[in-house]
Amino acid sequence: MHPNALLDLTIELLRAVLKFDEPSDNVVSEFFRHRRELGHRERHTLAETAYAVVRRRLLYHHLAQSGTGSLERRLAILAWQGDRAYLQRSLGPNEKIWAQQVNAIDLTSLPEKLRHNLPDWLAGALKQQLGDEDCQGLAAALNEPAPLDLRVNVFKIKRPEAQAALAAAGIDAEPTPFSPWGLRVPGKPALQRTEPFLRGEVEVQDEGSQLLALLLDAHRGEMVTDFCAGAGGKTLALGAAMRNTGRLYAFDISGHRLDALKPRLSRSGLSNVYPIQIAHERDDRIKRLVGKMHRVLVDAPCSGLGTLRRNPDLKWRQSPKDVAELQALQGRILDSASRLVATGGRLVYATCSLLRAENEAVAEAFEAVHGQEFERIPAVKALEAAHVERAAELDTDGYLRLWPHRHGTDGFFAAAWRRR
Repeated sequence: MHPNALLDLTIELLRAVLKFDEPSDNVVSEFFRHRRELGHRERHTLAETAYAVVRRRLLYHHLAQSGTGSLERRLAILAWQGDRAYLQRSLGPNEKIWAQQVNAIDLTSLPEKLRHNLPDWLAGALKQQLGDEDCQGLAAALNEPAPLDLRVNVFKIKRPEAQAALAAAGIDAEPTPFSPWGLRVPGKPALQRTEPFLRGEVEVQDEGSQLLALLLDAHRGEMVTDFCAGAGGKTLALGAAMRNTGRLYAFDISGHRLDALKPRLSRSGLSNVYPIQIAHERDDRIKRLVGKMHRVLVDAPCSGLGTLRRNPDLKWRQSPKDVAELQALQGRILDSASRLVATGGRLVYATCSLLRAENEAVAEAFEAVHGQEFERIPAVKALEAAHVERAAELDTDGYLRLWPHRHGTDGFFAAAWRRR
């Protein structure tokens, strides 16, 4: 494709993404669905340039003010994630000079807001939690793309064997530092075309998400519920840990998300999973399971701000009002799910949020009401029992707390309790 045509397509995609009417990955997928003639390299340049603009929106908007032409064209030039020499062929003389001048700017001399690229409300909340220096480290990590983590399906294959199978398919993978199920892959290889993926031996899943399943520590023959299953990443991890025995209920209010679980479930080889669509957290279909579950995972709906490396648009699409509404919903869901736990059973509350309001505050509110029924299990104790390496590094005040800049995972929180 001629450079002018690819730059024009990038501008078109940016116009759609920057409306923030819907998640950026949905916009990008829909854009590509209508342009099947694009090759892998062209798709990579388009998508990664769009995501780069979203990640560093404040910085690129500031730098773009000195240029000419449409704003989206200037943003695309600044954030270009393809071959720069290729891009040069589509630029005019003045644009080339402008790009050189901008590239010469010392970004460390710019105001903090342009370096962290976070909305004021979020930057303030994170600074309050972490302090200035640690918050800067987090912001820098959030502005970088996430690695590709895989979970080995331990029901079918062991990690060294899966690593060897991926190597035979031309994909290098290294064990993740914490999860005994995880492999980390550099770049973005065509994983879905490989035999290990097609055979259900590996699934894409961030190491942090794997650690949530490990914290629940489901065993053979147990009754287990994934209360907010979504597309079922953690459901599949739990089913494999149970060695396809017992009964594993996957609840969600979205039939569309549960439908997305079906092909993954088929590849996994699991037959102990029972997906069930519910209307809300108090659905009558839940009542028959009250007091019968050995393990209940509540991966609650949340702001998703721990996944900003993968979903950078979330920081521009969420607000303090959204977080407050989510916090109330999280409390209701946790309260309802807790009814399912049998005496001696384990309850885990988790989010992929960075914010205390959705994490510790919800857990503390639950304990204030249910402290006589449930006792907290220190995260380090539960993780060590699940054979998680360096478990002590993941425990903060008895909670599982994962940070992109400290642990290399998405941002996750989890609290575990045992019913007395």
